[in-house]
Amino acid sequence: MCGNNMSVPLLADAVTVSGAERETAAVIFLHGLGDTGHSWADALSSIRLPYVKYICPHAPRIPVTLNMKMVMPSWFDLMGLTPDAPEDEAGIKKAAENIKAIIEHEMKNGIPPNRIILGGFSQGGALSLYTALTCQHQLAGIVALSCWLPLHRAFPQAANNGVNRDIAILQCHGEMDPMIPVRFGALTAEKLKSVVTPTKVQFKTYPGVMHSSCPQEMMAVKEFIEKLLPRI
Repeated sequence: MCGNNMSVPLLADAVTVSGAERETAAVIFLHGLGDTGHSWADALSSIRLPYVKYICPHAPRIPVTLNMKMVMPSWFDLMGLTPDAPEDEAGIKKAAENIKAIIEHEMKNGIPPNRIILGGFSQGGALSLYTALTCQHQLAGIVALSCWLPLHRAFPQAANNGVNRDIAILQCHGEMDPMIPVRFGALTAEKLKSVVTPTKVQFKTYPGVMHSSCPQEMMAVKEFIEKLLPRI
């Protein structure tokens, strides 16, 4: 059974790394500000599991307030990168709905939500957290790299359906990150423990790593995916 990608705008040109055998699980991974799905499709290819499909959509190009209104790939507008900066609430909610449409599409194609992991880096990681925690389907887990929880004051109330109360979260952060300081990551981890079962939140930090990933982090991501999406 093959669904129609055209009905899901972000899927039409998303980078998809197909499984080498029958796909029984999916990882949807969202890139950071100014990037595209290609870089993370390459990174995920290096840790791929043969029965997992990896979907890396591209963010739409919009003017970004933080970067002097320059037009660039961005999931939503960014006004600042501090915990108390104003946020693009309408943009965040709209972006989350677009990601939920990808989840629904995969479900129609036979992959149950509890075999789907949502993840992302930086702004993409932020959106993956918000989307998964407000999703009405029970997902397998969240990979949140170098990021924060958007609209954090709205939680835990925003996750009131409780469907993902027990979701596993792998949060990773470089200790030398100059863009989103590791302290912000630690505050996010504490906040997440008030939204989901606290023991389900892992927060790993990497010495010397800036606003980027590293091989040790990618191995942690691989182990997390393997544990939550075992072969069936």
